[in-house]
Amino acid sequence: MPEKPYDHNQIELKWCERFSGANLFEVAEDPARPKYYLLEMLPYPSGTLHVGHIRNYTIGDALARYKWMRGFNVIHPMGWDAFGLPAENAAIANKRHPREWTLANIEKMKAQHRRYGFSYDWSREVSTCEPEYYRWNQWFFLKMHEKGLAYRKKALVNWCPECATVLANEQVVDGCCWRHESTPVEQRALEQWFLKITDYADELLAAIGELEGGWPERVLTMQRNWIGRSEGAEVDFTLTESGRKVRVFTTRVDTIFGATCVILAPEHPLVEELCGAEVKAEAKRMIDARATKGPGDIDKEGVFTGLTAQSPFGGGPVPVWIGNFVLTGYGTGAIMAVPAHDERDLEFCTKYGIAVKPVIRPVEGEAPEGDAKAGEAFTDDGIMMDSGEYTGLTSAEGRKRMCERAEREGFGKYAITFRIKDWGISRQRYWGTPIPMIHCAACGTVAVPEKDLPVVLPIDIQITGRGRSPLENVPEFVNVNCPRCGAAARRETDTMDTFIDSSWYFYRYCDARNENAPFDSAKIAYWFPIDQYIGGVEHAILHLIYSRFFTKMMRDLGLIANSEPATRLFTQGMVIKDGKKMSKSVGNVVSADEMAERYGTDTARLFALFAAPPEKDLDWQFSGVEGAYRFLARVYRFVTRNADTARTATATGPANEADKAALRKLHQTLYRITEDFDSRWHFNTSIAGLMELMNELYEHESEITPGAMATLLPDVVLLLGPFAPYLAEEMWEELGRTGPVCKQAWPKFDAALAVEDSVEVVVQVNGKVRARITVPNGTGKEELEAAALADGRVKSHTEGKQIAKLITVPGKLVNIVVKG
Repeated sequence: MPEKPYDHNQIELKWCERFSGANLFEVAEDPARPKYYLLEMLPYPSGTLHVGHIRNYTIGDALARYKWMRGFNVIHPMGWDAFGLPAENAAIANKRHPREWTLANIEKMKAQHRRYGFSYDWSREVSTCEPEYYRWNQWFFLKMHEKGLAYRKKALVNWCPECATVLANEQVVDGCCWRHESTPVEQRALEQWFLKITDYADELLAAIGELEGGWPERVLTMQRNWIGRSEGAEVDFTLTESGRKVRVFTTRVDTIFGATCVILAPEHPLVEELCGAEVKAEAKRMIDARATKGPGDIDKEGVFTGLTAQSPFGGGPVPVWIGNFVLTGYGTGAIMAVPAHDERDLEFCTKYGIAVKPVIRPVEGEAPEGDAKAGEAFTDDGIMMDSGEYTGLTSAEGRKRMCERAEREGFGKYAITFRIKDWGISRQRYWGTPIPMIHCAACGTVAVPEKDLPVVLPIDIQITGRGRSPLENVPEFVNVNCPRCGAAARRETDTMDTFIDSSWYFYRYCDARNENAPFDSAKIAYWFPIDQYIGGVEHAILHLIYSRFFTKMMRDLGLIANSEPATRLFTQGMVIKDGKKMSKSVGNVVSADEMAERYGTDTARLFALFAAPPEKDLDWQFSGVEGAYRFLARVYRFVTRNADTARTATATGPANEADKAALRKLHQTLYRITEDFDSRWHFNTSIAGLMELMNELYEHESEITPGAMATLLPDVVLLLGPFAPYLAEEMWEELGRTGPVCKQAWPKFDAALAVEDSVEVVVQVNGKVRARITVPNGTGKEELEAAALADGRVKSHTEGKQIAKLITVPGKLVNIVVKG
């Protein structure tokens, strides 16, 4: 048969259409088969896909196809994280309803997914903006409220005084409102809903150990730091002027005799109660200035309150300051500053001329001198000094005795605190899940009865970006009767953080059309945990912690048995173009549609997997894309040129040296690709192996017998299938085969066929490479040593010298140790 030109559009559109209604990847529970739950993180429907997205989906799709071919029952679903702020911003900018904008984007992106042939079970598709999904967000909220995990309190939010509205952190630019750069954002206290994730902080931290080996260590470290468990003590300082208590948290109570001031967070209640107008104004400025900054992103600032406080362990009074780096959500919102033994405290106290008093010395040697002058604090444990009755104790023993005394005398206690805070889920925005609560003047805050779920988001609404939630301006939504007493009441107008939507969506995929429950627990028991989760490292400390929390919460509700959502997590590298991360905001995106049209989706897939290991950043180069296209065309020409021969011949083993060389390379490549899928995920080396295989086949093409060609070509197509599925389907049909490639069995490795006839052995003299010799595979130790010693290049380094030792690794190495 003459070879055919590679018309990527004709081939891909043909197979895309053929499979569009075939339900090829729909699955159901099957206890007789091993399951494999593979998932890429739920995408936000922002508009259209670019090749940065394609890389992520291609990694998962290649693995899904391989697992199908290895006999697994693969669930590989897709859906849409459809609520969120961008839709509201688009509504304001384009005068277009968020739902209309979102659904239009979903249709565009879904069409692109289908064009690329990704192996999704679309029967399980979910969209989080649909009532049939978010009713279960509301149901989970009610269950958490029943158990005391959902509660309401006042908390600070970003407030634009000109818009008279709450802003998300993303809407604060350089401390100002994103709509008008000259309006500074303020912090205001509003009633907010929270989830008590801190109730699970210990378990979330301890269970990280169970994820080691399956999740990237970088992600686990980020989670440990975010949870931030600290052991220490809480002790009460007494305000000299009023006798009021100020409870501080410290991890180093053994240094309390070196405390030279107490520092309050700007939001601490005592600031409002006891400080003058000027100090309050300065505290308010600090709060507003750090509206969207963490404590590590600000310069340390403070203001003296005019108050002093006394340590419960004695000593003179110390000044009480306010510091912008002290957090209300960590510990007690007040600290004691010990500048001699804490770098942060030393920086603050040096700036404001506050005394430095060393009270810990190294275990060996005298008390450190000149620390303050050198700008360094002695932060290690040591021996306590100038510490009253505790002088001479080790730091550890001092902490133990001091905590015992604090608890015995009632001025403190041993304490554990966490950096992680309860999850604030209230959003004063429209496009999100309504919080199912009702405010009644007589009954207080009352839950919406389960039978009345979902509380449906109204569609007929005006979004201006001004004022509080747009829902407040919809009387038919707001005005309801109290479900407890029947009196007129008001519905909650805050909506939920969209991380709620993405914290449990992978469970809904398992039973996406269930109208009576979020899912059937029996189905979850079959599919969970997720075997492989794929997504960006940027989700390490929000989505991934929240989803772990949700899993534990659902377990405690008796809905599921697993305690973690995913056994393995993979974080792919970014796609770079022109030196920057590919992004619409940067303007350096390469459209997925453009790639499909110019080069084909198989080429885009192949390049995305070949250009870099999947965990590394990928530099998108069109020269590399063209190389991938040429390789696929080369494979297609070879297969179509030899398809008639392979189709009509009976598959056999090697009949001549060309057959042996071709089949040897085939099985070496098969072994390499299988290893890459099963362990390393080095798909770039898998594709390099396929390229080497094609070079071997081209070299021996004229000498390969029909029987060997009939053996070779089907396996070549199957090996290419996970990487370039459309082309594989076309060539499979050219070979007269039927049935989708991804549903065929993965080729069987034959170790005997993969063995080389000869091997190259390195010969060293005193550890330095002096020659490389080729010997028959399986050459014995004595023969190998004799061949090495006989090589002329080796003799020039051994003649006239005593051979002290021979170190031999058969098939690999001979090291000759000589003297003289």
